[in-house]
Amino acid sequence: MWGRPLADRIAAHAHELTATELRVAEYLDAHGEEVIFATAGGLAKAIGTSDATVVRTARALGYSGLPELKHEVGQQLVQVNKPAARLRKRIEHVGAETGELLDEVFAEGTERLAETRRLSRTGHVRACIDCLTDADAVVGYGVGVSALAADYLATRLTRIGKPARAISATGFRLADELLSLTGGEALVLYAPGRMLAELEVILEHAHRVGAKVVLVSDALAARIGDRVDHALTAVHSGSGLTGECLASVLLTDALVLGVAARDQDRATAASDLLTALRGRLGAE
Repeated sequence: MWGRPLADRIAAHAHELTATELRVAEYLDAHGEEVIFATAGGLAKAIGTSDATVVRTARALGYSGLPELKHEVGQQLVQVNKPAARLRKRIEHVGAETGELLDEVFAEGTERLAETRRLSRTGHVRACIDCLTDADAVVGYGVGVSALAADYLATRLTRIGKPARAISATGFRLADELLSLTGGEALVLYAPGRMLAELEVILEHAHRVGAKVVLVSDALAARIGDRVDHALTAVHSGSGLTGECLASVLLTDALVLGVAARDQDRATAASDLLTALRGRLGAE
């Protein structure tokens, strides 16, 4: 039988919770499939309390906030439900009405971004910007959908004059990509939650050559945070209603803008050149 992390946390923190918080916690544990799709306001209405109390309960249980609790519950459900069943649940939840669909998707996206912003300490983001600015070049790495974020980082940095590239290889192909990594470069790892074998190899090799590493992840900071130079939390979706890269792309925008601000002349010169090249390519 699969474990129940939320139930375990409730048992461990029960003596610290108020009566209302305990009632909220027990509701969250008993309504897992409802929880992963609901906003704090929706849960508060169902329980008969305030959204602030729902969020406070999640934090009292040791989570960074409600999104992390929902993500953990979602991961537990992944273990017991087939992908087709999970997709059917998502479709049934949002329904066929376009208005309701938009409300649900944007509500979850707003919640994820707000929590990501809350967890993004100014000092940590500044340190990441310093790291990328000081690097000779930046390398973004991601697998699957996360490869989109890595490619986005490389494209945006290149457009402001910062040498950058993206890699997404796995297996033996990754070895070829890592051969050119140097100690003067900074590596940005987009790794939401799974500890892939490739990440182990990348971390070991980066340490060996002296390259700096920035981790953008929802869940891996606690596991490998001591093996990277900097870590940022990009809150993931517990329900799957919104895309994996939503929060990480916005963090990327902040990092790129910060790098551009450190060398405005280079950024504007690169932008002017890009505009000129586009003009020539578009000319008849």
